[in-house]
Amino acid sequence: MKNTKHKKFIYHSYSIDENGFSYHFSMDEHEFHPKWRLSNAEKTVLPNDDALLHELVFQLGMAELISYWKSACPPVVEVKCGSLDEWQKHWWKKLTRNGLGEFFYTNKIVPDDDFMTIIANNHRKEFTAPPTHKCSGNLIPVGGGKDSVVTLELLRESMENNRCYIVGELKRAYDTAKTAGYPDTHIIQVKRTIDPTLLRLNQIGYLNGHTPFSAIIAFSSLIFAYLSGKKNIVLSNESSANEGNVADTEVNHQYSKSTEFEHDFRDYVQNLGQGLPEYFSLLRPWNELQITKKFTQYPQYFPVFQSCNAGTKSNTWCCKCAKCLYVYIMLAAFLEDDVLISIFGENFLSNPGFSDILIALIDPETDKPFECVGTREEVCHALSMACERRRTNLPFLLKSHINKISHIESDLFDFFNDFHFVPQEFIKFLKNA
Repeated sequence: MKNTKHKKFIYHSYSIDENGFSYHFSMDEHEFHPKWRLSNAEKTVLPNDDALLHELVFQLGMAELISYWKSACPPVVEVKCGSLDEWQKHWWKKLTRNGLGEFFYTNKIVPDDDFMTIIANNHRKEFTAPPTHKCSGNLIPVGGGKDSVVTLELLRESMENNRCYIVGELKRAYDTAKTAGYPDTHIIQVKRTIDPTLLRLNQIGYLNGHTPFSAIIAFSSLIFAYLSGKKNIVLSNESSANEGNVADTEVNHQYSKSTEFEHDFRDYVQNLGQGLPEYFSLLRPWNELQITKKFTQYPQYFPVFQSCNAGTKSNTWCCKCAKCLYVYIMLAAFLEDDVLISIFGENFLSNPGFSDILIALIDPETDKPFECVGTREEVCHALSMACERRRTNLPFLLKSHINKISHIESDLFDFFNDFHFVPQEFIKFLKNA
């Protein structure tokens, strides 16, 4: 991996004020100042004399800088505003390598062992939450898709002590939280602003591509769970996120949603200090079919949920991408066509234009689409169920590709992944469901 222009990326500083926090990075003549801003409801919760808060904001900056570093991949990252021991430096290199796996793959970059050297003060102290800091309840990151809906419903009995956490002005996420019954006082919504300099560099040919956004969610949720006094950060990542996209590689679009990242992040938080919120995914024991089946029991969310990245700004399903087709297929296993058309606006299974995407979702000889989609086994299982539901009138995609749908022998509805970090007191919500 060669970079002929920029040799060093510098993390200069971070700052905290009543409106949120901001960062200062640079790469030679290019300066970056990303910002995080709070809604009015949270503007009074940032004590500037809280040493642990400062440490958490600094750590979020380490996750934030990946989006800027990748524009040129300088071999040296110099950290001037905080301390990292050798274990932490190794941790950040691993996240960067694996979290940017798709980015490296699509940009035809092969990172060697020296792709990044982190220079930072090694003298780090362990932090402890103040003894007056009392924790209870859950912070639930909400993206507006079916998975976070299921988590909100499973934790309904503790709703009064929960808070929804939303990054960005995501209408689908806000509408989901409101549909679940959460008042504005129980919704923490923050705005993350990307420095326009990065966008200009992308336009003139600097590198661009997927970043481990869920790692940013992890570190930022740690800040707001701590500030709001929540005991747990409850994610909605399922076991299916562990499957990669490219055969015989570790490239995984969902790496920062994987069990491996969850394990590593939990270790990192424990290494930071005592009294911090616990981070886990409630849905990790389940697969996508189980989650989708549960989601279809809550039709009140059908008009508001949405998980198409291409349609984020307009809060619509683009009706062209792999994510749209994937969600449609999963729901088609449980819902009739008229209900699906009311959600998406058309019948995707009758659209020949989706043929290539369908093959990529089910054929192990092709790269799986770089989207948050389930395993090929789950997609084939859902397609088989969709065929059974429509046996007398198969739409084009099912009729054309029925021979490619693997014969289903295993019962995915009896699945329970034991490799998870769900506390025992939460297991009952899954078992009872």
